[in-house]
Amino acid sequence: MARRRNRGNAPSLALRRRSVLSGMAGALLVPRAFAQSPAAPAIVPSEKGRPLLPCGVASGDVTAHRAIIWSKTDRPARMVVELADEESFRRARRITGPTALEDSDFTARLDVDGLAPGETVFYRVSFQDLADLGSVSAPLTGRFRAAPDRAQDISFAFSGDEAGQGWGINPEIGGYRIYESMRRAKPDFFVHSGDQIYADNPIVAEAKTDDGRVYKNLTVPAKAQVAQSLADYRGNFAYNFLDENKRRFNAEVPLLIQWDDHETRNNWYPGQILGDERYTQRSASLLSAWARRALFENNPMRFDRDDPERIYRSFSFGPALEVFMLDERSYRGPNSPNRQMVLDADSAFVGAAQLTWLQRALERSKATWKLIASDMPLSLVVPDLNPDVPKGTFEAWANGDNGAPAGRELEVARLLSFIKRKAIKNVVWVTADVHYAAAYRYAPEKAQFTDFKPFWEFVAGPINAGTFGPNALDMTFGPEEKFLSIPRDMKQNRSPLDGRQYFGLGRIDGHSRALVVTLHDIDGKELYKVELTPEA
Repeated sequence: MARRRNRGNAPSLALRRRSVLSGMAGALLVPRAFAQSPAAPAIVPSEKGRPLLPCGVASGDVTAHRAIIWSKTDRPARMVVELADEESFRRARRITGPTALEDSDFTARLDVDGLAPGETVFYRVSFQDLADLGSVSAPLTGRFRAAPDRAQDISFAFSGDEAGQGWGINPEIGGYRIYESMRRAKPDFFVHSGDQIYADNPIVAEAKTDDGRVYKNLTVPAKAQVAQSLADYRGNFAYNFLDENKRRFNAEVPLLIQWDDHETRNNWYPGQILGDERYTQRSASLLSAWARRALFENNPMRFDRDDPERIYRSFSFGPALEVFMLDERSYRGPNSPNRQMVLDADSAFVGAAQLTWLQRALERSKATWKLIASDMPLSLVVPDLNPDVPKGTFEAWANGDNGAPAGRELEVARLLSFIKRKAIKNVVWVTADVHYAAAYRYAPEKAQFTDFKPFWEFVAGPINAGTFGPNALDMTFGPEEKFLSIPRDMKQNRSPLDGRQYFGLGRIDGHSRALVVTLHDIDGKELYKVELTPEA
């Protein structure tokens, strides 16, 4: 990507330390580290017993002036971050960061400020052993581009669903190689649409496919059973960091993270008491509290000052784009037949407070494009098929009756009517969850509910999981299928050996503001493309 060179002798990164937070988990050894900068670290490390960085480095929640830098070490140590506007780290600014301690599983993050909008930032992370101050880790390097504050080209990737159905890291097929395909596309950021782990899906060394092939997984003790403790959830996140593609990707592409169900347990909702015999701890609310902590510990997410557990948030990328990250798990009512006629706590999906926040944020936004990142699709019917719930229960927004809005669809109707009434333009949705790729255009002339402006929804995934679908379409809001990545008669739960893993890319032209969305397979092959011209 293009980068303007800094003029003069002063460093362009007028960085100052802000709030620093640490947290995290799960002990694992990772085989290889990233390639390191030839420049020496600020402190000369001792030769033996240096701290390790088993999960690499990552950046996230990037704005025009701020970013979270994240990493993990293997012992009590202090994080040290260097930042520069050149890959050589000439004139780097060194920031002493927080300590990484056992109670946070030796993770640490630094919230850096004073970034130059739209500029590439190079960073280098090391850890100083608190028991031996002369022992410092070898540094790991990364980079990201700060969000622009003026017209520039912007690109982003999106996908979800990682290590599902027991299909884990398989070295014989290159591991999670979709991460390498996305990295080569050089997006400015990545929207992870949820199911970053499958805490309820154990992984065994070998799994047979229905056609007799053998899928060979890397295994660790934490993935031998369903997660029921904080250590288990931490171990699930740590497992995915064993993949070199993921670590390399995280070092080069900033992350915007949301969650869905499998970070805790399939199709969970607050207050649920599980009937799953695999669990001795049956409270979904307790399990999700551990899962949420592990999620924050293992990702470069910024803690909200007023609500440290809040996941929904928004990010501005200059005049062209604003991204709205939703949380469709924490505030929902129980999964049910989803046909309530009143919008209340039982029929809630994002909940009243989050819906109000989203409406106000959309109305305030000055960006040309408003990208809503939803962890579940709007109109694809997702039944809750868990054996411990009643039949005829639904997991997502749609209830499959194709009629007037009911149940959770009432939230969608309220939001779409608000967008039309307030003349909010150029709203696009991206999502994952259903384990295939698709594109839908919503039009009121095809819908039962007509009080809305036309819009698009794009589905992409899985990153590395079983391929399913296609799901039935609920026609309440008039979705028209423009693309489907899988055969309609496909056998379910296709392993990654079949290559049916998908991601999406969006590219906004800084001059015309046109948005081009493409959908891609595991190796980056373009499967579908549409250019959207913004409404003036």
